[in-house]
Amino acid sequence: MSSKPTQRTVAVAVLGVGLVGSEFVRQLQALPPPHPFRLVSLSSSKATVFNADGIPPSSDWRALLRSPSSSSGASLADLTRTLAALVRGNDNAVVLVDNTSSEDVAGAYPALLRAGVHVVTPNKKALSGSQALYDQIVSASLESGAKFLHESTVGAGLPVISTLKDLVATGDKVTRIEGVFSGTLSYIFNEFSTGSADGPAFSTVVRTARDNGYTEPHPADDLNGADVARKLAILTRLLTTRPHDHDQQEAPILPLPNGYASVPTQSLIPSSLDLSSTPTGDAFLEALQAHDSHFGALRAEAARQGGGGAVLRYVGVIDVNAGNGGGSVKASLERYPTTHPFATSLGGSDNIIMFHTERYGPRPLIIQGAGAGAAVTAMGVLGDLLKLA
Repeated sequence: MSSKPTQRTVAVAVLGVGLVGSEFVRQLQALPPPHPFRLVSLSSSKATVFNADGIPPSSDWRALLRSPSSSSGASLADLTRTLAALVRGNDNAVVLVDNTSSEDVAGAYPALLRAGVHVVTPNKKALSGSQALYDQIVSASLESGAKFLHESTVGAGLPVISTLKDLVATGDKVTRIEGVFSGTLSYIFNEFSTGSADGPAFSTVVRTARDNGYTEPHPADDLNGADVARKLAILTRLLTTRPHDHDQQEAPILPLPNGYASVPTQSLIPSSLDLSSTPTGDAFLEALQAHDSHFGALRAEAARQGGGGAVLRYVGVIDVNAGNGGGSVKASLERYPTTHPFATSLGGSDNIIMFHTERYGPRPLIIQGAGAGAAVTAMGVLGDLLKLA
């Protein structure tokens, strides 16, 4: 009489339980049984709860983190050793889900991967930082076979990363990627620039976006374009030439030695606005009012563009064939005709990304939808985790 096969088990350690992290835990615990996931660790910035047998789904994990029985926040080195010990135990897979935006945690990925711990994350810091760290992550994953999955680093739950990986892996030639990658800047310019020369003041739209939770507490952190540059760096590094030997690391088509810092990025913060004198979001918004006429002039100029006028959109563009084939990557404010999908299809804080490839010819592959928010970001993280089941 044959025995039933042993169910694969996946031990899950969650680092970061803020908006995205807590929503991820909620979605994970809501998965219908049976499933292979066992939540073994939860870490906030102040405390860690660990149970190798699994934290019961019915438990109040927030209360556990507040409990005197929880340990103080474990060091990354301690967490790596603990998870590596689980890999050497009876688990089929051990996964760290990093829901933080910490550069220190990103720097620990190579050690985790070398220890055989899979990493799932929406943290953009690792893949958009230095080339050295990126190379260490890729080589560590190749060395151990542990997976590094990061769908939610671009477009939250939208299938942007997986689509690009599939295009490259199946041999399609991607020639251009163009999109509105920031939910914050999408909302701002959808409201500010509609094709008309008139409209609300720029500072008023930014203030409304901040009040509605679309921006960081200090809107300059969105208007500087760095978030878009990070997403462009991540996508650019996935555009690779495939090696002849599958054990070799793929070669980048457009090298970015300093990651997002290598991407030419237009800041929307007026050069004459002194950030040192605007330490708070409110102070920044007050100072931004003095520059409303500048942005109003840009809107009016776009509206007068021939062929029915144009709108302003903050976009990221990766053009593989630009510059005599050398390629280019940039994040900037651009005009688009009022008939363009970037003018007609966007609403709210939507993202929209166009993939121009040889196979898709003159009509690009378009992905569009909510590109920000805890629910959709956590969904993308959980989707990556399900790939390890």
